[in-house]
Amino acid sequence: MTHPVFTLHRGHRPLLVSVPHAGTALPLDQQPRYTERALRVEDTDWCLDELYAFARDLGASLIVPRHSRYLIDLNRPPTDAPMYPGANNTELCPTRNFEGLPIYRPGQAPDAAEIARRREQYWRPYHEALTAELARLRTEHGHALLFDGHSIRPELPWLFDGRLPDLNLGTADGQAATPALRDALREVLAAQDRFSWVVDGRFKGGYITRHYGQPAQGVQAVQLEMGWQCAMDEAMPAQGEPRLDAARVARLQPVLDGLLRTMLAHGAAR
Repeated sequence: MTHPVFTLHRGHRPLLVSVPHAGTALPLDQQPRYTERALRVEDTDWCLDELYAFARDLGASLIVPRHSRYLIDLNRPPTDAPMYPGANNTELCPTRNFEGLPIYRPGQAPDAAEIARRREQYWRPYHEALTAELARLRTEHGHALLFDGHSIRPELPWLFDGRLPDLNLGTADGQAATPALRDALREVLAAQDRFSWVVDGRFKGGYITRHYGQPAQGVQAVQLEMGWQCAMDEAMPAQGEPRLDAARVARLQPVLDGLLRTMLAHGAAR
């Protein structure tokens, strides 16, 4: 399914993979608002559509947005309530990058009317598609699973102290997935020694995980926040966009494959 806001591959297994920050587009009419640096959309979850393309071979569905999180953040609630109270947060329509620097030129940040327009034009269609696809999977299989994939630079003092573990699995402190599934995924991470990891650490899951993960209703959700260094260089290149590193991907892919297969094997809420 091709839509101006996203592309959706519909699979035949009860798993949907979402990568809500993989988009890079900024509409031409909005680009003059942004600083020159912001036009590089540095805080993109780079290449995750490519990295998770293998999910289609597992029979999973895959939804990928077209637009940058700098336009609107699909993993934030429509009310713009902060995801992590007490910490620095970026908004539904972010005004700062992950270093805390303004992404808009002076006087060009979106006002309430512009935020509402973006919410209707970009945020709502993505979430309507998520809702519909999860409903389809639940109807066909009796349950549905949502894997929300993310990536981030591992050191960002404005957002968190120190250095993140390589792999950060979030289940909203066990609210978005059953204990059985959470424990099974933890075992996948514990069985490998290439990557450091944590479950429900600094990143416990954003709006998508918390909103859609309703085990009692037959839908479980998890988020994986992954350091850039797992699949590519952890710094932006001087020119162009980051690219996946084949050797790093070869080490990472079995872990991602194991997580998705474990969700399919253990995903029926009970």
